[in-house]
Order: sequence, then C-alpha cells, then structure tokens
Amino acid sequence: MSMSVGEQAEGEPLSEINTTPLIDVMLVLLIMLIVTLPPQRHAVSLDTPLPPPPNQPPPPEDLPEPVRIMIGFDNSINWMGTPVSRAQLDTNLKTEAGRNVQPEIHIEPDREAQYGVVAHVMAAAQRNGLKKMGVVGGT
Repeated sequence: MSMSVGEQAEGEPLSEINTTPLIDVMLVLLIMLIVTLPPQRHAVSLDTPLPPPPNQPPPPEDLPEPVRIMIGFDNSINWMGTPVSRAQLDTNLKTEAGRNVQPEIHIEPDREAQYGVVAHVMAAAQRNGLKKMGVVGGT
C-alpha cells in the first residue's frame, strides 16, 4: 500500500494515483487468462482401423504380398525394386487398389529422402483408394 509522507495541508487533494491496486488487478487478470487458455496441441488426425464386430468372419488367409515402395536418398521411387516415375507410381497404385483384396503398402524411405517425396507417395496411395499403408523404418 502506498503512503504519502511529507507536508500536506489538511483537506488538500492528493496529486498522486495509488497504482498498487491497479497492478494487483492486472496480475489477477493475467493469471486468469493464462489458466483459462487451452493448451496448444499439434495433433495429426489419423484414421485408425476399428476393431471388427464380434460376428464378423476372420480375414482371408491368402493375403497378397505387401507392395514395397522404396524412396532413395536421391528421391528416386522404386516399386518392388524397379525404378518408376510418379505417373507410373499412380498407375501401379490404381491397379493395386482395384484388386478384390488390397495388399498392404510398405513405404521405405531412406534417411536422406526429402519429406515432400514421402508425403507425395503417401498422398498418391490415399488418393487411389488404398486402405492399408505403413511406413517402414529407413536405412
């Protein structure tokens, strides 16, 4: 609390403003603002598979071989070991999506591959309607 010390005549108005209550109010408002703000979360929404219903038959035993898409350090795309262009990648993904039982897509990026190329391959798989896709640890 502020206190005025010095010569002052009785009944003379004070010329200074007591700022202590203003500072207290501002601190309380600041604390209330910090407490009520929601925490910032950088989340990525994923479509995770739902558990099967109890009366659903088991999946077929003759699953197709997974398709391996390798992305090299020079951002080259290989389909099961053979180099392909982006247009050929889309054609191959469309063919695999048209099968009765879709194969799993295993994307194997190199540690030095650019993120944009990996994102392009994942987006192409999703755009062509493939449901089972995973990223396998790079070299």
